[in-house]
Amino acid sequence: MAFSISGQVLKWFDKHGRKHLPWQQGISAYRVWLSEIMLQQTQVTTVIPYFERFIARFPTVESLAAAPIDEVLHLWTGLGYYARARNLHKCAKAVVDQYGGEFPSSVAELAGLSGIGRSTAGAIVSIAFKKRAAILDGNVKRVLARYHAVDGWPGQLDVANQLWEIAEAYTPKTRANHYTQAMMDMGATLCTRSKPKCEQCPIHTGCVAFAQGNPQDYPGKKPKKMLPEKSVQLLMLRNPSGDLLLQQRPAQGIWGGLWSFPELDIERDAQEYAEDHYGKVVELEEWNSYRHTFSHYHLDITPVLIQLAKSPRAIGEAATHWYNPHQPDALGLAAPVKKLLEKLAQLDPRAHQASLRPKVKEKPKATEKSKTAVQRKTRSTKSK
Repeated sequence: MAFSISGQVLKWFDKHGRKHLPWQQGISAYRVWLSEIMLQQTQVTTVIPYFERFIARFPTVESLAAAPIDEVLHLWTGLGYYARARNLHKCAKAVVDQYGGEFPSSVAELAGLSGIGRSTAGAIVSIAFKKRAAILDGNVKRVLARYHAVDGWPGQLDVANQLWEIAEAYTPKTRANHYTQAMMDMGATLCTRSKPKCEQCPIHTGCVAFAQGNPQDYPGKKPKKMLPEKSVQLLMLRNPSGDLLLQQRPAQGIWGGLWSFPELDIERDAQEYAEDHYGKVVELEEWNSYRHTFSHYHLDITPVLIQLAKSPRAIGEAATHWYNPHQPDALGLAAPVKKLLEKLAQLDPRAHQASLRPKVKEKPKATEKSKTAVQRKTRSTKSK
C-alpha cells in the first residue's frame, strides 16, 4: 500500500512537480534550511523575492552568522513572524560555532538547533542529504488527513502522532527527496484548503475524504476562541528636519528586536507625554485608528503625528534612532511601522512647517483708479 502510494506520487512529480523554484537550484542544506524557515506559514510567491535577496546578501551560513541582527531583520521586514528571523540568525551562529559551518545530517541533531522542528529537519535531511526522513508540514498534514479521513485538529497531540505514523509509513527508502517535494507540491497546488482539485490528484482513488465527498472537512479546524484586544498609540515624533524617532523593541515578545515608534497607552494624553519627555510640541495630529491582528490578540493602533519644536538633546532610552524617511536606513521594521514610514515620506516636512505658520492676510489689489490717485499724490509730493 505504502509503496503504491509513493510510486503514484513520484510518477506525478516527474510530470507535474515544481522543479524551478530558486531554492531548488544548486541544492544545499543551507538553501533548503533557509527556504523551509521562510515557507513556514507563508506562501511560495511571497517567499521567492525574500529568499533571493537573502541569498544575494548572505550566500553562505558563515556570512549570515557574521551579520548584525539588525540587517537580518531589515531583510525580513514584511515577511512576518519575526521570531523566525531571530532564530535563523541564532541557528546560523550555532552551525558555524558547533559544526564548522556544515549542517548536521540527522533529524535529531538538526531538531536541536534554534527554529528547526521535526518536519523542517526531515525536509533538510531528505532534500539536501537525500536520506530517508518524513516531513509533516501544513500541506502534507492536509493531504494525509484527507486521504485517511483523520478526525481532529492536527495541533492536538494525538492527532499529530497519528499523522506522523502515516507520514513515516509512506516515506520511501529511495527518492525520498523527490517524494518530500512532491507531497508539499500536491498540498500546495492540488489538495488546497478550498476548492481542492481532487480529480487531478494522483492518489484520489484511495482517498477516504474524496469517497465521502467531504474533503474540505479535513483536517479538523483549530477550536475558535475570542482573541483579546489591546489598544495603543504610536507616537510618530518628528523633528524640524523631518526625521522620525524610532525605538528598538526588546528582543523577546511582539516585534522582538525590530524598530518601532514609541508606544503610549491609549488613555494617556499624547501631547502632555511628548512635552514631558521630548520638549515643546508645535503641532499634534491624530490619524485614523486601524487593527493589526497577531495570532493571539488584536492590536488597535492609533498613529499620532507629533511635530517637535527642536530635536531633544537627550532621549533617555539607549536604543533610539532618528530615521530619515527619504534616505531610509537598513533597519528591521514591523510591517505596520514600515507602512506608516512610507506614508510619512510622502509628506514634505518643509511644506508641513509652512502650514504651521500663521497666514498673513494679503492686501487688496489696487484698482486702476486707486493706482492713478497714488501716482498723482507721489508727483505732487515730489514737486513740493
